[in-house]
Amino acid sequence: MSTATLSRLGSKADFPGLAGGWHYLDSAATAQKPQGVIDACTAALGRDYATVHRGVYARSADMTLAFEAAREKVAALIGGQPQELVFTRGATEAINLLAYSYPHKGRVLLSTLEHHSNIVPWQLAGWQVDVCPLTADGRIDLDAAEAMLTTEHTMVAFAHVSNVLGSILDVPRAVELAHKVGAKILLDGCQAVARVPVDVAALGCDFYAFSAHKLYGPTGIGALWGRSDLLDAMPPWQGGGAMIDRVTFERTTFAPAPQRFEAGTPAIVEAIGFGAAADYVRGLGLTAIHAHEAALVAQLRAELARRNDITLFGPADSAGIVSFAMDGVHPHDLGTILDDGGVAIRAGHHCAQPLMDHLGVAATARASFGLYSDESDVAALLAGIERTRRIFG
Repeated sequence: MSTATLSRLGSKADFPGLAGGWHYLDSAATAQKPQGVIDACTAALGRDYATVHRGVYARSADMTLAFEAAREKVAALIGGQPQELVFTRGATEAINLLAYSYPHKGRVLLSTLEHHSNIVPWQLAGWQVDVCPLTADGRIDLDAAEAMLTTEHTMVAFAHVSNVLGSILDVPRAVELAHKVGAKILLDGCQAVARVPVDVAALGCDFYAFSAHKLYGPTGIGALWGRSDLLDAMPPWQGGGAMIDRVTFERTTFAPAPQRFEAGTPAIVEAIGFGAAADYVRGLGLTAIHAHEAALVAQLRAELARRNDITLFGPADSAGIVSFAMDGVHPHDLGTILDDGGVAIRAGHHCAQPLMDHLGVAATARASFGLYSDESDVAALLAGIERTRRIFG
């Protein structure tokens, strides 16, 4: 990684949404967009726009090439192949697709820290849900998982990085435990893909779900990566145009994966932006991004730990996320006061109500960093916390 590239980490210059000195600490909810992604979407929606896969005219052919190039870029970001990557409306749809289409429904092992999007789809699709507890410092307890897993489990679905605690899963061991009983494993990679290096082939997982908007890309698009043999064995989830081979009123045959899971006109512009975001992140390097965010996490946790009115949640080596509670101050009140000072954090249950129940709180305050975050953001947050304490006494 060159010095020039490293110097861009912490720089807000590429991000128009951060103009004016705004201290944005809500990247775990959605990341700001670099100008390059905005420009790619603008061009795709304007001068380059045409439909894909159907047109015989030149611009449609060009857009089809760009759309499929975006698939290649996104797949490459996680070490996968383009034929293994299904574009979806987001990680939520990716997990729903798997929960409904996987042909061997049985028991699924989740964990206490999962996002609702990795809980509710399994319930609705009729899976029998078991829940793995956490360690004392907020990691998925893989010793407990090993004791719980049986041959009745056909799927394990864990967050690669917790959206509340920032805890990083020991993926190799989780994969080993799942495969030991014959189960497949899905990783919810929403928080991981923008924060830590991901190589699905090296990790050995079977499925990986993530979204573009937490990866500095547009909303409304995500991806499900799956091993080719598993995708090929799964029936379509939705029907319509583009996912078919031959249609008659008596019988329909379907395109191979990934097209069989992409019914209808796709999110063309969003896919182009997704690819541009993948390029941007790969250009900076996820190893450097992780180190940059880890330094900010360490700084913030150390400062908060000095206060006797703050409770910190999660492990010290969390990936870019710090959740905490302030004695006598509801997180929503804290968030409102911080906003008055130009600091944006997330306050609430973070779509993880079972985890809040486990922590014994209704909500937490969450500061989450991005590659554009810097020490000024930490300082502004700490100043806002001190101002809040003066207000509440």
